[in-house]
Amino acid sequence: MKIALSWSTGKDSAWTLQVLHREYPGCTAGLLTTINEAFDRVAMHAVRRALVTAQADAARLPLYAIDLPWPCSNEEYERRMGAAVKRLEADGFTHIAFGDLFLEDVRCYREERLAGTGLTPLFPLWKTMPTRDLAEEMIGNGLRACLTCVDPRVLPATFAGRSFDRALLADLPEGVDPCGENGEFHSFAWDGPMFSHALAVTIGDCVERDGFVFADVLPLENGESTFTRRPA
Repeated sequence: MKIALSWSTGKDSAWTLQVLHREYPGCTAGLLTTINEAFDRVAMHAVRRALVTAQADAARLPLYAIDLPWPCSNEEYERRMGAAVKRLEADGFTHIAFGDLFLEDVRCYREERLAGTGLTPLFPLWKTMPTRDLAEEMIGNGLRACLTCVDPRVLPATFAGRSFDRALLADLPEGVDPCGENGEFHSFAWDGPMFSHALAVTIGDCVERDGFVFADVLPLENGESTFTRRPA
């Protein structure tokens, strides 16, 4: 059994890695992520390529990066993902894991696209517990993350750049999923038991683009702190 993990850079991907280490020891052998070629950042999470590379190094796993054009049609996306699947098959992978929590249409799409390939989909976090409990489990077990993107239609823009912690959970408006599974927010994981060491990062500028608010996560060159948020 050789598992690739679909890697968004966020807390759910990071926690999925931890669960895979526990349930399938020694079987996770690579991280698969998509990069927006125009901005050199992970799609939607807007995390710089250098930081996802740093995450892979901290996880001690090779990174399989799929470069996507911007804008990217569904046809082009599926073509490039298909090529990535063939590469994983050639490298001996047998399974690909996803950090999806409960969205049925997303899971069905993944299963349909992988049908007939040599890769079997895995969903280690799928409906294992209420998402509030899952968020508490992540935080309680040392996962540290910050919000990189928020949807201002459902969550105030001031949440961009905040730590994913119990204070944030307490401040979430009613109806917002504690794990952001409906797209309310996206995150970047910088520390946790799935990493060999914490990443030293800070929050830079926050900008609004394409209807979303993004917080720019920057590496701290001096490494004096593992997470610093700049004053508003």
